[in-house]
Formats: sequence, structure tokens, C-alpha cells
Amino acid sequence: MKTLTKITLVVVFFMTTSLLAQTGKISKADKMFDQYSYVDARKVYLEVVEKGFESADLYKKIADSYYFNAQYTEAVAWYDKLVTNYPSEALPEYYFRYAQSLRSVKDYDKADEMMTAFNKVSNKDYRADLFVESPDYLSTAGYKASTYTLEDIRAINSRLSDFAPMLYEGKLIFATSRDSGGGAKRIHKWNNQPFLDLYESTVGEATSSYSKPKPFSGELNSKFHESTTTFSNDGKTVYFTRNNYNGGKYRKDKNGTNKLKIYKSVKENGKWNTPVEMPFNSDEYSTAHPALNKDNTRLYFASDMEGTIGLSDIWYVEIAEDGSYGTPVNMQKPINTEGRETFPFMSEMGNLYFASDGHPGLGGLDVFVTTPDDNAGAQKEIINLGEPINSSYDDFSFIVKDSILVGYFASNRKRGLGSDDIYKFNQEIICAIIADGVTLDKDSNEPVSGVTVELLDKDSNVVDSAITDDQGKYSFDTAGCEGQYIVRGSKEEYSGDEKLFNTPDVSGTVSNNLYLELNKKPFEVGDDLAKVLELNPIYFDFDRFNIRPDAALELEKVIAVMREYPTMLVDVRSHTDSRAPDAYNAKLSDKRNKSTIAYIIDQGINSSRLTGRGYGESQLVNGCSNGVDCSEEEHQLNRRSEFIIVKM
Repeated sequence: MKTLTKITLVVVFFMTTSLLAQTGKISKADKMFDQYSYVDARKVYLEVVEKGFESADLYKKIADSYYFNAQYTEAVAWYDKLVTNYPSEALPEYYFRYAQSLRSVKDYDKADEMMTAFNKVSNKDYRADLFVESPDYLSTAGYKASTYTLEDIRAINSRLSDFAPMLYEGKLIFATSRDSGGGAKRIHKWNNQPFLDLYESTVGEATSSYSKPKPFSGELNSKFHESTTTFSNDGKTVYFTRNNYNGGKYRKDKNGTNKLKIYKSVKENGKWNTPVEMPFNSDEYSTAHPALNKDNTRLYFASDMEGTIGLSDIWYVEIAEDGSYGTPVNMQKPINTEGRETFPFMSEMGNLYFASDGHPGLGGLDVFVTTPDDNAGAQKEIINLGEPINSSYDDFSFIVKDSILVGYFASNRKRGLGSDDIYKFNQEIICAIIADGVTLDKDSNEPVSGVTVELLDKDSNVVDSAITDDQGKYSFDTAGCEGQYIVRGSKEEYSGDEKLFNTPDVSGTVSNNLYLELNKKPFEVGDDLAKVLELNPIYFDFDRFNIRPDAALELEKVIAVMREYPTMLVDVRSHTDSRAPDAYNAKLSDKRNKSTIAYIIDQGINSSRLTGRGYGESQLVNGCSNGVDCSEEEHQLNRRSEFIIVKM
């Protein structure tokens, strides 16, 4: 995507190989690369490759120079060289970018292979978790509550970049790289396109016609980039994105890079006044792509400021009645990932739309939607809008007017006129119902996994079925509106449960929890798990208290039961026979008891669920006390570990 978001929100730092760094040409190219002059830097790197030089660093930079200009076909070839020839030097991020590039050329099988590799080498990366959780993302990527029809807006698109549409007073405001014919146009070295300006086009009756685009405002446009606008309800305030350029001064960060900032302008006497930058801007990071909520009390935006999870995250600030701004709040996971989340938009109905390449999608940036909670910033399910809004290319800057079910977005898909084009869509709402819930243990109220849940219609015909996951969750999207249904849960060794419910006449979610009860509880308070489970003796080496492998195997059986019954409390009791001084046996059994409890805790059982101590030879089960001649078998009966259930 040759758009403003890629100009500064993505920060790429790489080390140059010692061989190439010795030449002035490579050193100069590296400097251009670090300042995002990808096209110029790539020319030098390709010349070096043609002369027979190669390295992992060289392949990384050539591949990235294509990737960050949305030239995914070319990026695929160079990422492939990197992971094939230098797998040990291909950091996790390159497997992810390779996978994204492969998705963009619709090689989904190979993309999944790279995401699997990314999952193996990444360290707790949320994008890897999302891929593992949604291996069938291609079939589930779709907003089932709506259908869309697209329209190319040839009247306003150019052969360069056009994106960031916004409706304002009967006009479509957007960002464009087009040449206005007003003289020499400055060229940005990121993608060799002119700098962006804000343009406007009057939208005709029923949004079916558009006037010839013209510059939106001389007060807002500058000789550098402007894009992504959002307007207050009264139309008198605009927030927009611009390079760090204000008062005629062009500022850079400590590394010499010019960042993006959000500016505000107020209309007075029909004219926009001099823009002022937001107090949460900085020369050292970017803030961009502002979006107001319905009542203008919150401003969403994208940024890579400190605290950002990935390359760019969705943030927001509260706007007070006096016009002051709160402290920026990161929307956190699951909205933000280690990838790019950008171009937020809040609709009239309170739906937050944003573009991301971190969530599983069709390729490049995809548009997603969620419904954040007004208070805590928490959110419900994140939904990929699917085709035709999303494609294997970059799809972004989505807006929608819920009241008329019409909206716009931008994409660099090949059907367009230029590099990025603006598309209009009409949205048709289809009534769709989600029937979901959780299966719970009736006694403990803990989730029960592996439950077969069936959805039945009013005539008891099975409409759909599912198996609950580790959290006991189930979900169906096959129920219709204005219908009567039953959800029924069953599992071996449990008594089943079912709920009758009616669905509404509008799209929504109907939730029903099912409560299952064990037919026969295998354990009771006072039981010794060692006897119930028929554990082999917990052996320790002579005069030692370390857990041996054969003892660990037996303890795993106890641990498994405690995991299955998360409210169970156990008292661990360790005993010895009489063949040693009493004080010595008491001390040794106490050490063995502590060692046994520590092992169970180390396997994930909370320490609050365990008590215990060593009893030495004080609780013999037979007459083999001091001085009594007994067989080894009789002494073994006294050398025992007990796991007494004290609470279920």
C-alpha cells in the first residue's frame, strides 16, 4: 500500500553486513533505507546483487523495500531467498512478512507454512497465537451480518494514490498524490510519488455522482503530507494527519526521521484557521489517522508511541468539556497485535473499524470491526469483514454511514485505476443470529470441555452441533431470526441439560449456559487419593527426599485429578516405618512431605490448595513399632504417602 500510514508508522532498523558496510555506496544506501527512501536504496542494493554479492541483511532490505511499498509479488521472491539461504538469520518478523506477502499473491498454503514457522520461532507473539486459534481463517473471514456491493469511483480516483475518504457537508474529503497542475510537485522518496494533499468532491443526489476533485483547503494543505480527516458534529472542527511541519518548521526525530502528527483546525467565518498540533504529539514518534466517536468525547488514532505493542497500535484520548485532552490509552490486545493496526473509524452505531495485518486475513491490510466498551476499552469479538471489502491486497481507511448503509474505503487491489483507489459500497443488512454459551459443572460452576452441544429447531430436528472448547464455549451461527430453538448439551458420565429459547427479529446474539452434573462423583471428602487411584508407593532414595522419576509418575496422577476438580483441597501426609530413631524419621518425613508438595505446585497447582506435614513413625498402620521384628512387606505398609481430600 503506497499510503501515508507506511511512511512513518513502520520503524525498521537493521544492521548492515560488515562486507557491504565498507563501501561508501552501501553506506549511503543504508542511510536512505533507514530514512524510508526505499526506492532509491533498493536501486543500490540490486546493483550489488547483480555483481555477485549476497547476504541475509541484503535480502532483508530488498524484500522489505518491496513489502513496505505493497509490491508483494517481488517481496515474495526476496523473502524466499532469505529464509531458504539464511534460515538462521531470518528473524521471526521476516517469516511473518513472508507469510503476509504470500497471502497477497493468494498462495495461502505456503503462507500457512510460513505462519507455522513463525509460530515456532516467535516468543509469545500474539499474531502466532491468533493463527493457531484460527487455522481455518479463510473460511471464517467474513462479516455474516452484512453483504456489500462495490462501486469504483472513477470520477475521483487518479493514477496515483487516493485514500482516506471522509464525508463532510455533502462532500467527500480524501487524500491524494495527484498533480494539481499548480507547479512542481515535491516527490517523496518512500515510493517516488508526490506528497499528499487533502481534496474534496461534492457528492450528488443519492451519492451517485461526484464533482471534479479540487484542493480542500489552502490553510490545511502544505508542501508535505496531509491525510485522514475527522470532523466534529457541528462541522466547525477538523482533526487531520500531517508531517511534523508547523509554522514553517520541518522537524525530525533524533535519528533524522520526520514523523507524523495530528493537527486540529477550527472554522471561523467560513475559513479554517491555522492548524495546531495535539498535546500528545511528539517529534520522536508518530500519531496519525484521527477518528472521533459519535458524541465527540473521544479521539481514536494510530501511533507507535512508547507502550505500543507492534509497529503501530490503536490508541484513544478522552476529550473533556473544556476541550482539553486526557492521557493516551492503548486499546491493548486483542485489538492490537505485534503487527500494524491503523486507520481507526468509529461509526454512528459505536462500531470500531480498523485496518490490520496482525490479525488473520486475506493478505496485506484487512478491515476488521469490533465493539469497544465505553468504559474500560474492552471489546467483543473482532470480525474480519471478508470479501468483497477485503482482498489479498491492502484494504484500509474504511468509513460507513450507518443511517444510510453507505460507506467508502481504499484499496490497492489490481482492479483500480491507480496505486490506491477509493471504493464506495452499499451495505445490505441480513438478519443473523449467534446462539452461544458455556457448558458448566453444576456443582463447581467450572467450565466443562468436550461437551456435545446440539442446536434443534422447534420440530426437534438437529440444525447444527458442536463440541465445547477448553473454556466450555460453544457457538452457532445457523439459527434464524424469529424462530424457536433448543440447545442441548451431553457428555458421558454427566446428566445433560437443555434450554428452550426464541430468537429476535433483528441480528444479535442469544446466550444460554448449560449446567451438567456428574452422574457419580468419584471422590468424596476424606478419601485418600492414593487408595482411590491405586497409586504405587511414592519411593525415595535411601536417606534422601528428592522426587524420583517413578515417584513423579505417580504424583502426576494426583495432579491430573486436582486439575479436573479445581476446587479440591488436599492434605498431603508423609509417613516412615520405625527403623530409625523417632526424631530422625520425623525430620526425614517432613522433608519428603515438603518435596512432594513442592513438586505438585511446580506442575501448576496453586499452593493454597495443598496442606500437609511429615508424621514420621507416629501413625503406623500395624504393630511394627520400635524393636518389633517385621518383614519388609510389613514395614512397607508404614512407608506411605497419603493425599487426603479435605474439600471438594
